[in-house]
Amino acid sequence: MRKAILTYALILASILSFSAAGQNVSDLIISEIMPASDSGLVDDYGRRNGWIEIYNKSQGTVNFAGCYLTDDRSDLKKCQISKTDSRTKVGPRQVALFYASGNSADGTFYIDFEIIKGMTVYLVSNDGRTVIDSLTVPSDLPCGKSAARVAHDIRQQQWDVAEGGLVPSPMVVNGQKGKTSGSEKLAHDDPHGIVLTVVSISVVFIALLVLWWLFALLGFSVGGVRKEKKASPKKGSGKMTPEVAAAIALALERELGGEVYAAIALAMHQYLNDSVHDNESFIITIRHNQSAWNHKEQGFRKSPRH
Repeated sequence: MRKAILTYALILASILSFSAAGQNVSDLIISEIMPASDSGLVDDYGRRNGWIEIYNKSQGTVNFAGCYLTDDRSDLKKCQISKTDSRTKVGPRQVALFYASGNSADGTFYIDFEIIKGMTVYLVSNDGRTVIDSLTVPSDLPCGKSAARVAHDIRQQQWDVAEGGLVPSPMVVNGQKGKTSGSEKLAHDDPHGIVLTVVSISVVFIALLVLWWLFALLGFSVGGVRKEKKASPKKGSGKMTPEVAAAIALALERELGGEVYAAIALAMHQYLNDSVHDNESFIITIRHNQSAWNHKEQGFRKSPRH
């Protein structure tokens, strides 16, 4: 019984450790901060508060319940995120938004301080001591811009602080802002699509030429059947040599016996006597009524005379 309890305890511990590893709060970063005076986002109470955006750069869901947000490096436990709200989870490559209303009693996603220019916001682990990430709002941040990190490589999760601020994009991943994509560049350089059309037709034409060359090389016809080269008959002299005649005669004798000779001799005899020849000079025929072989009387048995 003790062994079974110990086994179950080990399995439970392994599951819990795996879950903890899959929900590592160190994968969270502060991706964007918007000061209160420039915020255009309305919260649940109709107020235009500043806000803080948290991004999960991992491939697993992270539960940030119990973590802290603060604007004071000496007070890392200034505002704790609720531990009892099931919404305190952020999916892989997703964001969570907190309103800086100055009163955390407004809800789970509200914090006890407001965002002003020149301040630094800290994201602290649920142990209350480890600073996971921090982001400073520049004091000279232009009006209508947010302090943000931009992923210049969204796959490798390489982030840089946007110089001069960023156009606010709450609840949207700040991926490669300010960089022109290939499609955008093509649309700018070729607004009517002429270059794209020419390139597409050229690629198709070249592909067809390559396929035609390959089929021709492999010996396939248009219908998909492979052409077989016909063996050309060997040219001979056209003369019957004694050796060939002897071989044919030997083969006939072995297969058919002496009856063949008798039939050929009779046919040649009648042909030479002009008794069976018709008007066609190139055909030899044997008329059955001219031959005594087929007469029924030949099959009668003759009785000897007494």
